[in-house]
Amino acid sequence: MTEISPEIVLKQLKAQVSERVQHSLQAIYQICIEQQQRGLNEFSYATIARLGKGRGVPAAQSIRNKTGEAYRTLISSFANQSPNSSKSNKPSYGKSYAWIDELKDPVVKLQARILYSQKIAAERAVNEIAPINQVIEIFDGRSSDILTKRLTGLEREALEYLLSDEFRRRNQLEVGQHGSIVSGNNNEPFLPVATIDAIKKALQYL
Repeated sequence: MTEISPEIVLKQLKAQVSERVQHSLQAIYQICIEQQQRGLNEFSYATIARLGKGRGVPAAQSIRNKTGEAYRTLISSFANQSPNSSKSNKPSYGKSYAWIDELKDPVVKLQARILYSQKIAAERAVNEIAPINQVIEIFDGRSSDILTKRLTGLEREALEYLLSDEFRRRNQLEVGQHGSIVSGNNNEPFLPVATIDAIKKALQYL
């Protein structure tokens, strides 16, 4: 598949942004052209920002920021032309994202590719960070089977009451060994060993 030329990308991006951003895009374009002329395929944001310092190129952080999408798109158009960027390195979208290659606007297509690559990179990072077999639960406010297993307000209050001084005082109880609760009169078990620990865990995780 033919890559979108940086010239086309630059032209279409400049038609969508302010005059100030247009000047920054032109500066980035010139730096990238010079990199190509040197025979270098290094188009990292840090490199482009360093080479373009004092020439109208934004700082690397500005390129990475949300407002730097146009800058990233232009730089990516050069990176995708690199001889080291072979077809085998291009993302395989699968059926769910096959529409990306059907986009007509070349700049929008390039931006969609960038977003897809970022999505894959983020998913890979999550898989590397999360330990094997660890389940990460996200509660987004919508109803789910997991949410129904959490304690209700009344259930939580009931468990908290079992741990309270008031409960033990009213029933003449004391905290025994190993998380048990015993009678204050004769140390007879009232709630078995590990009861306190179990209640605390339930309050913490449910």
